[in-house]
Amino acid sequence: MQNSFITALTHFSPLSEASQQALAAVSRRLVLEKGHVLVNAGMVSDYIYFIEQGLSRTYYLKEGREVTDWLSADGEIAGSIVSFISRQPDQRIVQLLEPSVVWAVSYGSLETLYAHHHDLERLGRLLVSHGLLQLQHRFDALHMASALERYQGLLANRPALIQRVPLGMLASYLGITSETLSRIRAQV
Repeated sequence: MQNSFITALTHFSPLSEASQQALAAVSRRLVLEKGHVLVNAGMVSDYIYFIEQGLSRTYYLKEGREVTDWLSADGEIAGSIVSFISRQPDQRIVQLLEPSVVWAVSYGSLETLYAHHHDLERLGRLLVSHGLLQLQHRFDALHMASALERYQGLLANRPALIQRVPLGMLASYLGITSETLSRIRAQV
């Protein structure tokens, strides 16, 4: 039996039946409420999550205010990747913005799978490479694009987020104030 998590991964990179079964055996499907915290600041992240359905944000506190630096939605990976890979605490918090269905895989289970299933190890490398590209695009947008261009990019590439993410969090994600976002939305 194949779950949505494994189906999504096999679209990204082929997996043998044995690898699919091994991954299914260590994956946990969780139905969680809005507001649930997947990763807390100051903790080592022992799990990586695949969002089957739902939405999460990754944020940190700076001078008492929340700064959203990542959003993950249906079919995407969520969690503190820095903490998960480095095994060090991260200052970011990963919280669900809506009721969500996620698949969780522990660090230890994933390392064991990598040691025994080279197609899963290859998939892990491809996912990290894909994540680095996404991070570079985000970095470039924040540092080289205007506020209007960042909003237009989000509208073009991830339009569902415009409706699903509260205005203040969306503004923070775009690196602008809520007032600036309101002005941009009135223009577009």
